[in-house]
Amino acid sequence: MALVNGNYANLKESYLFSDIAKRVAEFAAAHPDKKIIKMGIGDVTLPLAPTVIAAMQKAVEEMAHKETFRGYGPEQGYDFLHKAIQDYYARHGVQVDTKEIFISDGAKSDCGNMTDLFDDSNVILLPDPVYPVYVDTNIMRGRKILFMYGTPENHFLPMPDPSVKADIIYLCSPNNPTGAAYSLEQLTEWVKYAKANDAVILYDAAYEAFITDDSVPHSIFAVPGAKDCAIEMCSFSKTAGFTGTRCGYTVVPLGLTRRTPEGGELNLNKMWLRRQTTKFNGVPYIVQRGAEAAMLPQGEKECQEMLAYYRENARIMMRTFDKKGYTYYGGVYSPYVWLKCPNGMKSWEYFDYLLNKLAIVGTPGAGFGRMGEGYLRLTAFGSREGTQEAMERIEKDTL
Repeated sequence: MALVNGNYANLKESYLFSDIAKRVAEFAAAHPDKKIIKMGIGDVTLPLAPTVIAAMQKAVEEMAHKETFRGYGPEQGYDFLHKAIQDYYARHGVQVDTKEIFISDGAKSDCGNMTDLFDDSNVILLPDPVYPVYVDTNIMRGRKILFMYGTPENHFLPMPDPSVKADIIYLCSPNNPTGAAYSLEQLTEWVKYAKANDAVILYDAAYEAFITDDSVPHSIFAVPGAKDCAIEMCSFSKTAGFTGTRCGYTVVPLGLTRRTPEGGELNLNKMWLRRQTTKFNGVPYIVQRGAEAAMLPQGEKECQEMLAYYRENARIMMRTFDKKGYTYYGGVYSPYVWLKCPNGMKSWEYFDYLLNKLAIVGTPGAGFGRMGEGYLRLTAFGSREGTQEAMERIEKDTL
């Protein structure tokens, strides 16, 4: 008899964003005359940068000629993209070896697939509020999960508790969903904790390009000694608008090792290489050429111009909430505004209110964990016109 992984029975029946899509579809069917403004899912709306498009078009032309055609590429990514990412890190004051860089189809995939490297006996420490993928992928493995709580009192940046012992720690900075970003001093404390517990930090830096303050680290590897205990995942989805193009990268330090259950020792860089070459066939050449262009100085400049557009959307949102006297967080180093639901409303209650009365779609904070209850995440990734209209509706509303 074929047996299945029973841990799947411990998952919620549907993914957060599937629930949202269902409610929105039902509302749209019942109110075809209503203009719905979607500020829920963090999907970009601006086109790819000109240098990125030019690079991809050139790559397409190469595929049309026998002399420059590319077939299977290296599963860990092409050298030219490794070098561009290495140089990007260097411009932000961090040194990485090209052999530490692995190209993938996105940070979400790597967040889930990284669990392949670790024994299921590991204790997982997750922030709450939390990106659901961190939780669900570890439930699928049947692992013990502990939570550290983000609150207004700690600015949604939970810090290490010496009394809590964990083996794998997930950190996301700037954070999804709250928009909070750790300082260098705070990340240093996490590195100290990881080393004291022989733990590994899985660091999600998908929103690092939104950071505009030099005092806020773009990478956990800005912390001395982090390469002894951390793996960093990043994405072109938000950095360069690749949500539909799919490309990301993970940095696994060359010297990072941990023990096996039998008492031996394995190198995680070699393990990840083996995992990728076995289970992954690589990102398309054309996409990698576009990603390379996004990492070069001109591409970074053009991508930052796009991100400035989204930052202005966030400022428009925050100005409206200031006028209304609403409490909110984030919106500075991330495209998300973490809004406290007015009048003590629950997350799904306020979600339904905005959808049914104002035809605005957000993301209920309760979908991000226990500490998300009473909050709503709104994204600045929409159009300027849509953002302004949504804020006008909220400003005029009597709630």
